Amino acid sequence: MCLQVSFKAVAIAAVLGLSTVAAQAATYNFDAVTSNSTTDTATGMSQLSVDVLDSGSNTVSFTFNNSGPLASSITDVYWDDQASLLGSMGLITSSAGVDFSAGAKPGNLPGGNTIGFNANPKGASADSNAPVQPNGVNPGEWLTIVWNLVAGASFADVITALDLGGDQTGSLRVGIHVQGFAGGGSESFVNAPAPVPLPGAALSLLAGLGALGFVRRRRAA
Repeated sequence: MCLQVSFKAVAIAAVLGLSTVAAQAATYNFDAVTSNSTTDTATGMSQLSVDVLDSGSNTVSFTFNNSGPLASSITDVYWDDQASLLGSMGLITSSAGVDFSAGAKPGNLPGGNTIGFNANPKGASADSNAPVQPNGVNPGEWLTIVWNLVAGASFADVITALDLGGDQTGSLRVGIHVQGFAGGGSESFVNAPAPVPLPGAALSLLAGLGALGFVRRRRAA
């Protein structure tokens, strides 16, 4: 799963025209917040992840992935920004079959109160449009949401805050609500406060992408 997600981050970087991504991307898995079913929480923890990418112009993109194969659908996404880094939500893009809009209902991560999770800044959420489960992030699909950072904040600040984790000043957490498990249940998750290391092959491709971008800029000049 890690390799698939990492190469997806590379592809997104290529689309955005980035050339110095190797040190500006991180992938996070998720830990369970609720546990209505141990089978469902295990499914979510094994196949759901988020790629965090420096998308340039003082923006950061969050790409939510469902590697499958087990039935599950990310239907709501939330941010708890206690580091005060996120400004306004920007572009929302996705793979075919995924359809999201800003502003989730409910407004906070279900079960998030048990870990002190509060959607912040106001409206820091998005959810799938009706029909909810089919338009969520199902196996093999992805969703990217770009955030504009506040003045003075950097991508490095975002990663530091994500790595800090927990309900504390200076942290940034990403939460997801997942429905559509085989048994019909739902669960909530929050990002694990440690990024997944990029495999060597992905690092090589990132380096190659950077070199290609450099050559293209030289030719343009």
